[in-house]
Amino acid sequence: MATRSARLDKIPPYLFSEIAALKRKAIAEGRDLIDLGIGDPDQPTPTPIIDALCKAAYDPETHRYDETPAGWTPFVNAAVTYAKRRFGVDIDPNTEVMQLIGSKEGLSHLAWAYIDPGDYSLVPEPAYTVYKIHTHMAGGEVYTLPLKEENGFLPILSEIPSEIAKKSKLLWLNYPNNPTGAVAPLSFYEEAVAFAKEYDILLVNDAAYADVAYDGYKPCSVLQVEGGKEVSIELHSLSKPFNMTGWRIAFALGNADAIGTLNKMKSNLDSKQFPAIAVAGAEALLNVDNSPTIELYTKRRDILVDGLNALGWNIEKPKASLYVWTRVPKGYTSMEFAKALLDKAGVLVIPGVGYGVNGEGYIRMSLTVMGDKNGERLAEAVERIREHITF
Repeated sequence: MATRSARLDKIPPYLFSEIAALKRKAIAEGRDLIDLGIGDPDQPTPTPIIDALCKAAYDPETHRYDETPAGWTPFVNAAVTYAKRRFGVDIDPNTEVMQLIGSKEGLSHLAWAYIDPGDYSLVPEPAYTVYKIHTHMAGGEVYTLPLKEENGFLPILSEIPSEIAKKSKLLWLNYPNNPTGAVAPLSFYEEAVAFAKEYDILLVNDAAYADVAYDGYKPCSVLQVEGGKEVSIELHSLSKPFNMTGWRIAFALGNADAIGTLNKMKSNLDSKQFPAIAVAGAEALLNVDNSPTIELYTKRRDILVDGLNALGWNIEKPKASLYVWTRVPKGYTSMEFAKALLDKAGVLVIPGVGYGVNGEGYIRMSLTVMGDKNGERLAEAVERIREHITF
């Protein structure tokens, strides 16, 4: 048998394997778990999107290869309309936008499209693991940008050594943030754009949670910064705002050269998404209001945070994202506390160390909970923690 590529050895061990094993054991024992682990919307995709898919699936034009330059035309045009309506940003539909098979795919392929051996990526931590893993798999090096609570979980760009910045190709940002739930003001993006211009770096903004926000808060876009399109590409996903994780549809906006580079990579790897899904995605972007799901998340957030704070925790309600990120009690590591919650209370959370060493000391709790109708499972989680966990 042939040996596998050495690049696969750059993928770290699955840090959640111990929790996953404990979860399987608990389920096998018939225990009732409240799963606050996965960030996967538990509500159904809105009916108008499903109806649009069904109609488009009967159109023979959607049954063949999508041979458009950068994505099914109705979807591309819808993404342009979305950018103008949501952020006030003008996007050229011919050069500054492209369709993706989910934002994870686009993020991964950006690393492969830009990183050569010896190149650096500037990667925040804690963070979604795709940025780091695919930099390493492409042969590059990672310079970690610690996200500290005292700085609002924003990286301090001025602390990056100039010799590292000069070797860097990509600066990865993700706001609203996974896992911390932090948000970034436009002033931070202005600083990041100036930094990227100074060092000739492509700023990659993962905006998957841009439309999952609460209490009237509206996350901003790096493309709203004057000159932002000169150095930035921003990825948006329909997964989280429209309950479409399984549909695998997203888009990238921004710098024309970066869009073209990503398109060149992708054109040699895939043949785009099933066009009927792209038609349904266009319907979502143009016409669907998924505020009932956001209202449910808001209610769950309030029940969880208010309930835990009443037990003596000190959690600030996130303005956006699907996550509550909080410190573990003294005397625990993040893994130890996650195991205690699962074993004693039947509540599954993600240990912060799974998002990098700078996530140690925290846990992530998701607001997506299968089986919850009106926040009752979140209330039960709080009650179980009160009964079974000693601080």
